[in-house]
Amino acid sequence: MATIVFCSVNKTAQTTARRCLSSRLKGISSNVTAGECLLLSFTHRTSVPLLPGTRWFSRGNSVRFMSHGTAGRSAGGRTRRGALALSGAVAVTAAAAVAGFLANAGHFQRAEMATKVFQAAKKKEPEGDILERCKGFMSLPITDIDVLQGRKEEMRTRMEMLIMETQADFCKALEKVDGGTFKVDRWERKEGGGGISCVMQDGKVFEKAGVNVSVVFGNLTEEAAKQMRSRGKVLKGKDGKLPFCAMGVSSVIHPKNPHIPTVHFNYRYFEIEEADGTKQWWFGGGTDLTPVYINKEDAFHFHNTLKEACDKHHSQYYPDFKKWCDRYFYIRHRDETRGIGGIFFDDLDSPSQEEVFNFVKSCARTVVPCYLPIVYKHLNDSFTDEEKNWQQIRRGRYVEFNLVYDRGVKFGLATPGSRIESILMSLPLTARWEYMHEPAKGTREAEMLEVLRNPKEWV
Repeated sequence: MATIVFCSVNKTAQTTARRCLSSRLKGISSNVTAGECLLLSFTHRTSVPLLPGTRWFSRGNSVRFMSHGTAGRSAGGRTRRGALALSGAVAVTAAAAVAGFLANAGHFQRAEMATKVFQAAKKKEPEGDILERCKGFMSLPITDIDVLQGRKEEMRTRMEMLIMETQADFCKALEKVDGGTFKVDRWERKEGGGGISCVMQDGKVFEKAGVNVSVVFGNLTEEAAKQMRSRGKVLKGKDGKLPFCAMGVSSVIHPKNPHIPTVHFNYRYFEIEEADGTKQWWFGGGTDLTPVYINKEDAFHFHNTLKEACDKHHSQYYPDFKKWCDRYFYIRHRDETRGIGGIFFDDLDSPSQEEVFNFVKSCARTVVPCYLPIVYKHLNDSFTDEEKNWQQIRRGRYVEFNLVYDRGVKFGLATPGSRIESILMSLPLTARWEYMHEPAKGTREAEMLEVLRNPKEWV
């Protein structure tokens, strides 16, 4: 899954500003390593009835929606210009943002969305001083603070602040329950932009936890622009150039205890500037849960938290995006879903930028309340060797989906210069593949498989 946005920054100014501002933001890590990390979510196949006045279009292997608008075992287990960004893994990967858009060439058709899809726009809530908000982040923002201050009303600034806050809030909540600390890996992309990868590995509760943000910008290549046009985008470049900007936050968490589920989320924004100065933009994202054992209370809590966030904006959002999620995270060669789903959406660009941003903000703010209560609930659950073994087998299926079906991962691995560490960050430290494994009838493992083969309504 992934995100994208436009940014315009002079490199010398960036370096100077960063040095000056570092002293103003004590305690914020700024380790720098080269690389490229981006997030992106990709569409699925199969057509689904949607909101009134809308349609999902399916062709080949993908589905798009758009309007005409612009470990171990223990009893207590715990802008604007530059080159095209690479895309990466579904969850927390390098290069994910652009990849999804590029990899879906020829599989996107335009659909018309009713103009009144959202509720009436709510009054914009105060978002606070940029410098003050940055003090709570895991690192300095990717864009220089002075630049953010100068354009704080623009969507690319507001989205960058949202993804930085989402990363910080989630990392701090995970550190609190685990007792460990995230390694903050800040990287830059020579073509424009960069990212911040936060990783905690082999902790007390989490075997591997990753929370990434990225903001990249540049010019779409002609091939990339051609693929976007084939998906229904009407793009008019100047002198063969189409400036773009992409940004997003993405995370995958793999706990040690098999009774604590794996979780994934990704929220992103993409913006293209055309020859006449007008901009096309769209948002995408989602959150989904992958338990090893079915717990109906957990499933209800997770889905209901997402539903409440969706219902603030439209009553059809949860049911439609829940269906889309089940269809996207589907392992075709196993005839089963990766987990029990959540929500998934892409290419949301109507009826207004403010309303879609408010919806994405509501979703991003569910990542802690929909997941952490489940973690605390099962923190001290005991588990057997057999339960741990089943967790390893289910993790194998997680790996299969990411490496076999996720277009962002495949695109990133096949692209020279991509940041492999970020692409593969969504994979667990350990997994297992047993030949012809099938759980015995009547077991909890068999119950889990039944749900994965026949997705259920949890709310």
